[in-house]
Amino acid sequence: MDAELTPRQTFFNLPPDKQQRVLEAAVQEFSERGYQQASINTIVSRVNIAKGSIYQYFDNKKSLFLFIFHQAISIVRQMLKHVKKESQGEDFFTRVKKSLLAGVEFIDKHPALYRIYLRILFERDSPLREDLLQAIRLFSREYLLSLLEEGQERGEIRKDIDPTLAIFILDAALDRFLQIYALPHLDPALDLKKKEGIEEKIDGIVTLLRHGLASVSGV
Repeated sequence: MDAELTPRQTFFNLPPDKQQRVLEAAVQEFSERGYQQASINTIVSRVNIAKGSIYQYFDNKKSLFLFIFHQAISIVRQMLKHVKKESQGEDFFTRVKKSLLAGVEFIDKHPALYRIYLRILFERDSPLREDLLQAIRLFSREYLLSLLEEGQERGEIRKDIDPTLAIFILDAALDRFLQIYALPHLDPALDLKKKEGIEEKIDGIVTLLRHGLASVSGV
């Protein structure tokens, strides 16, 4: 890992529960106030440690923020790796559905981490913002492309489609759905406030991906 993203050894010398408390306090602060407004004073007060202690663990606020970001990416990678492995024998569209459900699960389990992603996306004050967004898009593209290529090999997906455009559409649809799941006011018409209707909405998206928008007579 890049030195800028690596905590000092003193952090790893802490008991695991204290490491977790430090990170949880930082995640909460960054998610609530964004990078620029986040206060190291607030973070240390939540953990009940001296302000100087945090600088024994991380070089600066930026280092702490970037470490949290890459921890979040690691969690998502593991979740999707599990989805991909467990759905190996299933068709492309089922795997897309399960990937989207995994995204919903991530938001449910780690809402503050997801809010940090939204702040990076919609606000411009995060360090290395363009690099972070590029890393997210690259990871998403590689994951979806692997599913697409396997679907093509099994004859589930046409081989004459432009993979770059296909992945763009998939990534945009899935990412936007998760944004609205986390922030329903972004598109009230989709009505994602009720948990019991989420899978039905996902099925609808997958059906559109499977069959397209044109009527049979319109093709």
